[in-house]
Amino acid sequence: MDLNADLGESFGAWTLGDDARLVEHLTSANLACGFHAGDFRVMEATVALCREAGVAVGAQPGYPDLLGFGRRPLPFEPDEVESLVRYQIGALEAFCRAAGVEMQHVKPHGALYNQAAADPTLAGAIARAVARFSRELALFGLASSEPMAAAAADAGLRFVPEAFADRRYLPDGSLQPRSRAGAVIEDAADAAAQALMIATDGAVVAVDGSRVALRAESICCHGDTPGAVEIAASVRSALAASGVRVEPPLAR
Repeated sequence: MDLNADLGESFGAWTLGDDARLVEHLTSANLACGFHAGDFRVMEATVALCREAGVAVGAQPGYPDLLGFGRRPLPFEPDEVESLVRYQIGALEAFCRAAGVEMQHVKPHGALYNQAAADPTLAGAIARAVARFSRELALFGLASSEPMAAAAADAGLRFVPEAFADRRYLPDGSLQPRSRAGAVIEDAADAAAQALMIATDGAVVAVDGSRVALRAESICCHGDTPGAVEIAASVRSALAASGVRVEPPLAR
């Protein structure tokens, strides 16, 4: 099981998250590419941070919405989405090449991620953007998303189904909207328990108490969740204690 988090989300003089401590518990990281968060200096420093920690690097393209942190849906056409995703991958690739780091994957961010999980047209645009850049890159997406899995397959990409340690689920396998109270799990023990259930049972308990099947190859802990470092540490410890090997998905 891979353990990932979103890094490089600081911007200018504004710092978000504790990347230096968080990266110690990860096997892969999704780096903001300057549209929803991050900037050129933060991107370069975060690539170097991942290189030193031996953590696999991926691009996290999002909508151009710094004020909304990329979590607000924007009315972009599919061809525009394809261009903006490819643009951001290319920007991060420049820093990866300079640092001698090989990019491993792409994971859409925020509203783009959630919309693509339910929209085949949007999912297709993202997959095409990745594939036309490099089919060596894996595409991360919501484990319950048929549109993302199908788009990846159509584009000749490896799809990595992802689940979340720090988010509540709806009965259909989608994430409970952040606008609803309790959508984010901030208790490290609760997040670790959910991650362990996903890894060992292939399931999660939804907000209505129902059991939802989830086949995941990567578990995410959001870098901006309060207590993110403690959550990631607890998740990794719980997985290791249960005999789950934690490694990047492309290590297999």
